[in-house]
Amino acid sequence: MESNRQMNFPFSAIVGQSQMKKALVLNAINPSIGGVLIRGNKGTAKSTAVRSLALLLPELNLIQGCVYNCDPGRPQSICGYCSDPVLKEAVSKPVQIVQLPVGATEDRLVGSLNIEEAIKTGTREFEPGLLASANKGILYIDEVNLLNDHLVDVLLDAAAMGRNYVEREGVSVSHESQFILIGTMNPEEGDLRPQLLDRFGLAVEVSNDIETDSRIEVVKRRMAFEQDAATFVAKWKDTEALERNRIEQSRAMLSEVTVSEEMLYLISDICASFGVDGLRGDIVMYKTAITIAAYEGRTEVNSDDVRESAIMALLHRQRRQPFQEPALDQERLDDIINQENIGHNNSRESSESTGEQGSSDDDPAPPESDDNGEHSDRDEEVNQDNDESSPSAGKDEIFEIGLIPKIKQLEMRADDQKQRSSVGRRAETNSASGIGYYVSSRIPKGKLNDLALDATLRAAAPMQKHRIADNSNAVVIRPTDLREKVRYSQTGTLIIFVVDASGSMGAQRRMVETKGAVMALLLDAYQRRDSVAMIMFRKETAELILPPTNSVELAKNMLNTLPTGGRTPLSSGLVKTMEIIEREKTKDVNSLPLVVLLSDGKSNVGLDGTKVMQDSELHNICEEFKFRGVRTIVIDTETGYVKLGKAKDLAEHLGGTHITLEEFATQNLVNAINQNRSN
Repeated sequence: MESNRQMNFPFSAIVGQSQMKKALVLNAINPSIGGVLIRGNKGTAKSTAVRSLALLLPELNLIQGCVYNCDPGRPQSICGYCSDPVLKEAVSKPVQIVQLPVGATEDRLVGSLNIEEAIKTGTREFEPGLLASANKGILYIDEVNLLNDHLVDVLLDAAAMGRNYVEREGVSVSHESQFILIGTMNPEEGDLRPQLLDRFGLAVEVSNDIETDSRIEVVKRRMAFEQDAATFVAKWKDTEALERNRIEQSRAMLSEVTVSEEMLYLISDICASFGVDGLRGDIVMYKTAITIAAYEGRTEVNSDDVRESAIMALLHRQRRQPFQEPALDQERLDDIINQENIGHNNSRESSESTGEQGSSDDDPAPPESDDNGEHSDRDEEVNQDNDESSPSAGKDEIFEIGLIPKIKQLEMRADDQKQRSSVGRRAETNSASGIGYYVSSRIPKGKLNDLALDATLRAAAPMQKHRIADNSNAVVIRPTDLREKVRYSQTGTLIIFVVDASGSMGAQRRMVETKGAVMALLLDAYQRRDSVAMIMFRKETAELILPPTNSVELAKNMLNTLPTGGRTPLSSGLVKTMEIIEREKTKDVNSLPLVVLLSDGKSNVGLDGTKVMQDSELHNICEEFKFRGVRTIVIDTETGYVKLGKAKDLAEHLGGTHITLEEFATQNLVNAINQNRSN
C-alpha cells in the first residue's frame, strides 16, 4: 500500500497556495466544517492538492468486504452485512478518494436497485453508489459548477446529514455517508447558485499570479517527480510525516478548544456586518476557528483565528452584484476586530451601524439609478432619432451601461423529440446523456444504454405463464421485453445578441438603456450556463465582435466598450446572424439558438452598402428566419411620443416577439418565449 501512496505528489511539496492547503488541512482535521470549494483557473494545482491530501490522513480501521466502509469501533452505525453474527475481519486501509464525474447519473451517485439480482432471483437488492464508497474518505468533484443542480442538491444534503437516504424503485435504504467534500471549479465556466455555494463550508481563491522564482520552483519539483517519483517522495517523507502527526494531534486536541464569549460576539458581529444570510456562516466560522486553534496547538480561540476563519468562510457568502468577483474587504474586517478588542459592547453598536451601511452598499439597485433611468431628453424632437446630421451620428461614442433591470429568467422548451446533451440549465429537452429525470420508457432503437427495469418487468410479466424459467432466473426476460428510460433534462442554448450601434442609438442616450437590457440578459445567461455571441451593426456593415463562447464575462467586457455611431445596416446584421446560426448548426445539428435583436427597426443601408434601402430586401431576410423556425425577440429601442413602429413590423416578419424597451423590465419573458416556439 505504501508504494501506491508514493505515486501521489507530496502535499508538502506543493509550492505556494497556502490558503488552499490550509483549508484542506482544516477539513481533514474537522470534517464537520463542511468541505471546501476551490475556485481558480486551470493549472493552479487544485487536483494535485486534493489527491495529495489523502497522504496525510491516517489509515482507517474498516471491516473487510463492507461496501459502506463500516468502522468496527462504532457498532451503532454498522450496516446489515457487518451486523451479521458471523465474525468479520477488521483491516487497515488508506483513505480513499472517490471522484464524482460531471456526467454521473443520480443512480450512480446514491445507488439503485441491483438489476442482475432482480432478474436472476426476483429479489430487490440495493446496489450502493459513490456516496457509499466515499464514506470515511474524500469525495472529490472536479468542475462542480458543471454538475447538474439536482445532483448537487442530493450531494450536499448527504454531506450535511452524514447519511444517504434512498427511496426508489421499491427500495428503501439508509446508510452512513461521512466524507470530506472537496469541489473545484473554474469561475470562467459559470458559478454555482448562491444557495449551493452556501452549503460548502469554506471557499478559497487560487491563481497563477505567482512570482518568477516560485514558478521556476514549481517546474523543478514537477520535473523531479516525473523523472523519479520514488526518490522525490522519499525526499519529502520527513516533512510529510511531521504534517501527518500534526493533523493527528490536532484531531485529538479539537475537543479541548474553548471559545470565549468575546470571540462569539466577534463572530456574530462579523457575519452581521458583512450581511451574511442565515446562520450557517456563524456556525462554520466557529468550527473553523476552533480547528485553527487546535492546529496551532492552542486550547483557546483568539481574534487571529476568527479573522482567518472569516476570510475562508465568508468569501462565498456575501451578497454580490452581477459579474462581481467574490472578495472579502479585509480592511473592514480588521476594523471590526480592532473595535472588538477595545470592548465588545461598543463594538456591537459600531458593527450594527456598519452592517446597516453595508446592506445599503450591497443593494443591487444603486441610489443614483434615477440618472440612468428616466431621462428628461425624452421631450426632444422624435425625428432626432434618425437624423444622420446629429452629433451622435457623425462620430463614435462609447456610452456607459445603464440601470440593469430585474427580469424573470427566460425559459425555453424544445418542442421536438430530439435528444440533446444536458449541459446547461435553460431549455427543457429529451436527454441524450443518461442524465436527468426518468419520465417514461420506450422500446429501444439500436443498442440499449439505459435500462428501464420497471417497464421491462411489466412488459415481461404477462408472458411468464407461457415461458419456462431455468434454474437461475426467477423472471424470464426476452429481448422484446426490454425497455429503455426516457429522461428529461435541461440543456443550454446559444443566445445571439444583435445590437444596433448606429448613430441614432446615441440620441436620447438610448444606448445606455439598451446596454442595461443586454446586461440583464447576460446575467440570465450566466446563471443558466448558456453560450453567447454578439453582433454589432453600424456604418455600412455588421461585425461579429464576440464569437460564440461560454464566457459571459467576455460579452460583458465587449458590451462595455461597444462604440456607437454611423448609419444603420440592419439587413447586414440579420444576414450575419443567420451565418452564425448555420455555422453552429454544422457543429451541433440540435443546437437551440435564440436571437435577441435590440433596435428601433429603422434601416438606411442595403446589403450592398449603399444608402438605398428597400423594405422588400429586409422582409425577405426576415422571412428566412421565420421559415427556419429561429426563435427571435425584438427589443424595441424607439423612444418619443411619435413612434413609427418599425421594430414591431420587423418582429412580425421574423415570426418573433416584440417587446419595447420600457416594457422590458416588467414583461414576463417566459410568455414571450413560449409564444414563438419553433415547430
